Amino acid sequence: MSVNWYPGHMRRTRRTIREHLRLCDGAFEVLDARVPEASRNPDLAELLGCLPRVVVLNKADLADPVATRRWVELFSRQGYPAVPVQARDGRGIQELVRHMRQVLQEADRVPQGRLPRVMVVGIPNVGKSALINALAARHVAPTGRRPGITRGKMWIRVGPHFELLDTPGILWPRLGDVEVGYKLAAVGAIKDEVLPAEKVVLWLISWLAVHYPRCLQERYGISGVPGDDMLRRIAHRRGLLLAGGEPDEERAALAVLKDLREGRLGRITLDLPGEFGG
Repeated sequence: MSVNWYPGHMRRTRRTIREHLRLCDGAFEVLDARVPEASRNPDLAELLGCLPRVVVLNKADLADPVATRRWVELFSRQGYPAVPVQARDGRGIQELVRHMRQVLQEADRVPQGRLPRVMVVGIPNVGKSALINALAARHVAPTGRRPGITRGKMWIRVGPHFELLDTPGILWPRLGDVEVGYKLAAVGAIKDEVLPAEKVVLWLISWLAVHYPRCLQERYGISGVPGDDMLRRIAHRRGLLLAGGEPDEERAALAVLKDLREGRLGRITLDLPGEFGG
């Protein structure tokens, strides 16, 4: 599978990042704590170069806390401070500010008398706008569950600490790894229309059966059956039926995705740090 979703506004975002890099002193690289590797755009690493940065592991309340701690350690070994954050309710924000101030101080690149300028970057739907609202302690950037909601560029002053540049989410032109595509689709980082929900959920059920088997049993009362059979059983249990009583597997798949995204399956991390040297 090769997923190609790179609309024109993403090309413009790439140009915007390039144009504004010379104005910025640092960057918040926002990742989804459930998929820290899959949600890390390799193009951004190239664009940001040596710009000082802090990794933001957002939506940490939905991720496995043990895996998150190991990701923080892994990023630290790579030279990037990482902070678990729950941007929607402000958890972790003060620690995030402290780390960015320290990074900027060590870099010593901010002229005297000017506020540091920090770029906020990441793929769609990792919570960049929610993070900016939390940092500013007020609603200044649009938020939403739909990938691609932020389209323009916006400078935002955050107290005495920073000026922030919000940028739209940017994916890389082609997702060649089938598992990366499924992970991003599962957490909602790419639009549901890009990959069929049933395919995503069949992959998800198989993956969870190996790594988090209890979550399926506890949520659906089903275990030890193949993914397609489980999807049909979930449809029957939820009353998601087509004419004639046949299970509506598409609606069942969407229900499973909603359960995952809202934390009803438990705190789950789909990128396990041991797979990436952690």
